[in-house]
Amino acid sequence: MPELPDITVYLEALDRRVRDQTIERVRLASPFVVRTFDPPIAAAQGRRVRGLRRMGKRIVLALDGDLFLVLHLMIAGRLRWLEAGAKIPGRLGLAALDFPSGTLLLTEASTKKRASLHLVRGEEGLAPFERGGLEVLDADLPAFREALRRESHTLKRALTDPTLFSGIGNAYSDEILHRARLSPVQLTRNLSEEELGRLFTATRSTLMEWTDRLRAEVGTGFPEKVTAFREEMAVHGRYRKPCPVCESPVLRIAYAENETNYCARCQTGGKVLSDRSLARLLKDDWPKSIDELEERLSTRPR
Repeated sequence: MPELPDITVYLEALDRRVRDQTIERVRLASPFVVRTFDPPIAAAQGRRVRGLRRMGKRIVLALDGDLFLVLHLMIAGRLRWLEAGAKIPGRLGLAALDFPSGTLLLTEASTKKRASLHLVRGEEGLAPFERGGLEVLDADLPAFREALRRESHTLKRALTDPTLFSGIGNAYSDEILHRARLSPVQLTRNLSEEELGRLFTATRSTLMEWTDRLRAEVGTGFPEKVTAFREEMAVHGRYRKPCPVCESPVLRIAYAENETNYCARCQTGGKVLSDRSLARLLKDDWPKSIDELEERLSTRPR
């Protein structure tokens, strides 16, 4: 799912292309992508884009007439900028917004169509999309502390809770916790002040560095390779690959459609956290430490 760095770069690229431009036409390949009916989506046609903003992981286009078009890409949704009037692709295409200078295409590479468009009226119409999470890049340490300790959660869950922190998801939470050298299952209320300070610094630096990295990658173009899995990441999506700090294999906790990636040596004092998929692999041979795990994995065929 595109997170704060990805959404920020999307917004910057869109701002260069559609601010003060008029939406000439809205085309839908899937009527289910539109989740509102009043005002109708056709009401966006003929409206000028007067501003853009991010709300968590959502992209908001402010239109003339006090209307707001809200795009949520969810896990597999992506945006493409093509020549004006470009055809919506049959399998992946959901919708297109036609501007005089080009077409903004919404696609989704998943059979579970979760990406969405909402057209709402006024700031009060936007209110249901505001989850209340802290904007970490605009916050100081006391505000971060208050948000983190509002609930007793694991660090992984807290960082990805949109009511606590805005724009952070599965990928960047892994990178943040690795940089902070903290376990994803450590409880928020058990953090020392020193650990909390490390987490605050790691959160800000990770988000800023990745935003700058993606911004440099895109340049004046449009983001084409938006993905949660990047080779330059330290742990996310790098299961059993070497940690860039200590070279121990990156481990994971798999659950539902998500997984948490971490380095046991850097983050958990060498302890291997419980994971059902790894338990099935090793059966009764469950290791107590990363040293035991490395030894056992080295003797097993890949």
